[in-house]
Amino acid sequence: MDKEFRSGFVALIGRPNVGKSTLMNHLIGQKIAITSNKPQTTRDRIQTVYTDKRGQIVFVDTPGMHKAHTGLGEYMMGSVDKAIESVDMLLWLVEPDLHVGPSDREIAERLSSLKLPVILIINKADMVDKARIGEVVKNYSELMEYAAVIPLCALRGTGVDRVLEKIFELLPEGPMYYDEETVTQQPIREIAGEIIREKALRCLSDEVPHGIAVEIEKMREREDGMFDVEAVLVCEKESHKGIVIGKGGQMLKKIGTQARRDIEELTGTRVNLKLWVKVRKDWRDDPVQLKNFGFDKRKLNEGNS
Repeated sequence: MDKEFRSGFVALIGRPNVGKSTLMNHLIGQKIAITSNKPQTTRDRIQTVYTDKRGQIVFVDTPGMHKAHTGLGEYMMGSVDKAIESVDMLLWLVEPDLHVGPSDREIAERLSSLKLPVILIINKADMVDKARIGEVVKNYSELMEYAAVIPLCALRGTGVDRVLEKIFELLPEGPMYYDEETVTQQPIREIAGEIIREKALRCLSDEVPHGIAVEIEKMREREDGMFDVEAVLVCEKESHKGIVIGKGGQMLKKIGTQARRDIEELTGTRVNLKLWVKVRKDWRDDPVQLKNFGFDKRKLNEGNS
C-alpha cells in the first residue's frame, strides 16, 4: 500500500433538512441514504465508504440535530452523539442564512470544544450571490475556527470534488478499513426498507410521516434472480392508516410503484413488492417497539467499524 494512503471516519452533521444525506450520496457516487424535504428523514447513523488511490473515507451520515420530544428522538440524538465521539473529522452543513440561529449556535458551541477538524459546508450556495456567501462565512467564522469553508450545492453535486480533496488533505495516513469495492455495509434488506419509507415521506401529507416506520417481513431471491419483497408500513393512528392506503388503495399503490423502481435499481433485477399497513399506537415512545424497529440504545455503544 502507498505510504501516503490516507483514511479515517468523517461524520456529516447539522440541523434537519440541510442536505446531509444528499451530499453523502453524491460524495460516494451512489444513493444509499434516503432523502426528503421532511424533518427526521434520517433516523440512525448510516455508514458509507469512498475509496480511491488517495485513500479511504468512511462517511457517517447522522440524523438532524434537534430537541428530542419522543423516545425515537432521544435515540436519534444519541446516534449523533456517538458519531461525533467516534470520528476523525466533521462536515458541518448549514444553509446560506445571514442570521445564525440558536440551533446552529448550540452546534458551534459543542464543536468548538472538540479537538477535531471541522469543515463548514454552506449548502444551497447556488441560490444566493457571492456577496451573500461572504456574509454567511463571516457570521459563522465568528462562532469558531474551521479547517475549511466550502460553499456548494449538494442537490446538483457541485463542489463535491473540492470536499473530497480537502478531506484527504486533512486526514492522516491510515489503513484501508474496507475492501475497495465496498460502498456500504448496510444490509440490502435495510436499504430496501428505507427506500419504501422515503417514498412514503415524499407521497404523504405532513401529519403522517413522523409516525411512519417500515418492516421488511420477507426478502427472498428466486432462482431466476427476481426478488420477492413483503413489507409493512407502520403508522401510529387509525386515522393515518386510511391516509397511507388512500382512496381505493391508490396511495399505497403509488408508494409501492415508486419504491419498487428504486429497489430494482438497487438490486439490479426485477422486484415483486407487496405492501401492507398496520397501526401500532405511539410506537415512537414505546421502548419495546423501538427496539423491535432497531432503535435500541444499547446499539449506540457499538463502534463504527
